[in-house]
Amino acid sequence: MKTLSTFLAAAGLFLFAGSLSADQHGLIAVLEPTEGNDVEGHVTFTKSGDGVTIEAKVGGLEPNSRHGFHIHEFGDISAADGTSAGGHFNPEGHDHGLPDEEPRHAGDLGNLEADEDGMATMSRTVDDITLTEGANAVLGRGVVVHAKPDDGGQPTGNAGPRIAVGTIGIRNPNTPSALASSVNAGAENPLSELAEEAGETAEATGEAVTEGTEEVADGIGEALTRAADALEEAAEPKSE
Repeated sequence: MKTLSTFLAAAGLFLFAGSLSADQHGLIAVLEPTEGNDVEGHVTFTKSGDGVTIEAKVGGLEPNSRHGFHIHEFGDISAADGTSAGGHFNPEGHDHGLPDEEPRHAGDLGNLEADEDGMATMSRTVDDITLTEGANAVLGRGVVVHAKPDDGGQPTGNAGPRIAVGTIGIRNPNTPSALASSVNAGAENPLSELAEEAGETAEATGEAVTEGTEEVADGIGEALTRAADALEEAAEPKSE
């Protein structure tokens, strides 16, 4: 019981530390192309006063094009066409709108505008989302780039299919330069390195927990054996 309580307490501290890390270092979504597309990039979310600053750098777009850009409800990017990310993130139940309109979905970020090289950058500070706190927290949500411009129409802006998707996670503060160049051809995806490192950590943690559980089980077994021996000895008739 003590071991279980210790493990649960450690898990709670881990989650609390993760929240602190997100607020301190910010969040990031590394965008991956959906099937048949070549769009890549990254989007960062940084706490800024009472709001959140969103910065995006996306490449592989058509030159001089505009593309709807939204936070979506789920961080699930398993579907080849990106539809597993669900609809727009809209915890307050508002109608759709462009960034300068009120009210609007919390996930309505307007449009990305690509230059002649097919590269788009954006920086915007909003006050209707948070990193980790409350119903408007975006950690674990999805980011979607659409094929067409968001025209502000209902219900979701008529922005068409999804050409890139990403999951919003905690940013690694040690890789800003790698992330900044992740949209360049041939650049390694820093998220892969983070995932590999996280997998190794999880595996080591699992082995430690398993080893600790086995030790507890061995201890219980030895205690039961000693108790059985004591009972057997007490049951034996004693000579006068």
